[in-house]
Amino acid sequence: MFLKRLLSNDMPKSRLLALLLVALFLALAFAPFLFPGVKALSVAAKILVFVVLVASFDLLLGYTGIVSFAHTMFFGIGAYGIAISASRIGPDWGAVLLGLGASLAISLVLSLAIGLFSLRVRAIFFAMITLAVASAFQTLASQLSDFTGGEDGLTFKLPELISPSFEFSEEPFLGVSLDGRLLCYYLLFVAAVVLVLAMLRIVNSPFGRVLQAIRENEFRAEAIGYRVVVYRTTAAVLSALFATLAGAMLAIWLRYNGPDTSLSFEIMIDVLLIVVIGGMGTIYGAAIGAVLFVIAQSYLQDLLRIGNEAASGLPWLAALLSPDRWLLWLGLLFVLSVYYFPTGIVGKLRARAAR
Repeated sequence: MFLKRLLSNDMPKSRLLALLLVALFLALAFAPFLFPGVKALSVAAKILVFVVLVASFDLLLGYTGIVSFAHTMFFGIGAYGIAISASRIGPDWGAVLLGLGASLAISLVLSLAIGLFSLRVRAIFFAMITLAVASAFQTLASQLSDFTGGEDGLTFKLPELISPSFEFSEEPFLGVSLDGRLLCYYLLFVAAVVLVLAMLRIVNSPFGRVLQAIRENEFRAEAIGYRVVVYRTTAAVLSALFATLAGAMLAIWLRYNGPDTSLSFEIMIDVLLIVVIGGMGTIYGAAIGAVLFVIAQSYLQDLLRIGNEAASGLPWLAALLSPDRWLLWLGLLFVLSVYYFPTGIVGKLRARAAR
């Protein structure tokens, strides 16, 4: 009963999906102890950030049917808010809170403006408008070097409590150093869990049901009395605020931010791929898709390197398994996932359980 209320009555509806979600939750919760090493912890932290970012985009695309290419702009605003505030004020919690508050306020104003002026047009024109706004913002971030550091970005310090140099104990626990980096990871973990549960509550509320009705038939929703523009604008604002929080999480973990780190159009493409892989219109799909994509992106080169060395006796196979061709294999995996899971992994598992 408590679990159903916690998940806003949005149960997995598939035993296999439930097992996958539990396994992913436990793996991320105990990642520092199960997968020791700097790279493994960084991959786990990136997964947490992308789970929030992708779920926030799915709130817009999967539940409302709005295609926006400006999502990474709000992601970048959150990252730059923390970076600029910490580099200007100094490494204290006041700077972090000020940067977070300022970035949320800017995202609120921008998303509201884009929503009010653009959501009245057709879907393709709205997508083009958001693409133009995101490109302009990326150019602006690169040129305002006095504030943003330009192409070099900003490196900054955060409170010592979440810095790698801060140690809570000289003795490791289960082979893991109890330091500020570990605390920072669990800060991100708690934030990601809370934000995902909040988005689950939103999409399963009466407001979320209206968004899904608008996605299915905008004219019918308008005809029965719902003000479509108001609901779509509210969804755009909420999506932007969650993306801003994801950007802040990334900046806190990296202690660095630049145009390529949070504003790159490649990140937008990655988010689109993850939504399709996991399943549109499912917050759970964002979690599963983010885990699979980030792990493949982080470790595919290492796997290909092992395969390349094992196939050294067969030159043609060794060339095919070259680590330099990891993007080819990543694209192939994406094509296969779309072919075998047209409704995403979550959609496929739920349909299978329903049968």
